[in-house]
Amino acid sequence: MAAGSGAGSGRTCFVLGASGETGRALLRELLAQRVFARVTLVGRRRLSLGEETEAAVEQAVVDFERLSEHAGAFQGHDVGFCCLGTTRAKAGADGFVRVDRDYVAQAAELAQAGGCRHFVLQSSQGANQHSKFLYLRVKGEVENLVQAVGFDRCTILRPAVLLCKRQESRPTEWLVQKFLGVVARVFPTAYSVPVETVARAMVASVLRPGEGKVEVLENAAIHELGKAAPQQGT
Repeated sequence: MAAGSGAGSGRTCFVLGASGETGRALLRELLAQRVFARVTLVGRRRLSLGEETEAAVEQAVVDFERLSEHAGAFQGHDVGFCCLGTTRAKAGADGFVRVDRDYVAQAAELAQAGGCRHFVLQSSQGANQHSKFLYLRVKGEVENLVQAVGFDRCTILRPAVLLCKRQESRPTEWLVQKFLGVVARVFPTAYSVPVETVARAMVASVLRPGEGKVEVLENAAIHELGKAAPQQGT
């Protein structure tokens, strides 16, 4: 851990999307490394985390459709982590755009106004505002919107297919992950990345000096940074 980066430094952060796979891995990493004095989870509902974890974090429940009314949830944080996202299959095309672009961009604006200096965004490999594919186009658009907010530092991670054990059932994705798990043994950084590696890379990006105002980490860089980061319990 970098000098002055632990809980004793008094720094605080918030996490958007802590109920998702990467968000849960990120929360575990933050608590294991004790990087921040205070961790706030911002979401549409309180999460059941277990007695020990709930005692270590704060939770702010917000209405994303009326996010401007919850500016207080984004006040006073040094760092913001964003893993917020849904799928077109789950929310429909309009719902996907609203969550993955509009909610994220508005949250970033509120965070910057509230004093947040470093915003860490989980995007996607292939993100491009000019893409013909909705998913990649929206990811590219939200990257641009977040950069335009004007944080002192903005770190964007573009992971490939996320390898994880989902709580919700997605049979097709399960088959894809099984296939990519085998492929990863031969090409470990090309097509996939474990959510735990992404989480470690997100935390590590905060602990190391910035490389410019905006830093974009592609999948191979996420593997490298996530592998180099301290393991839980060390």
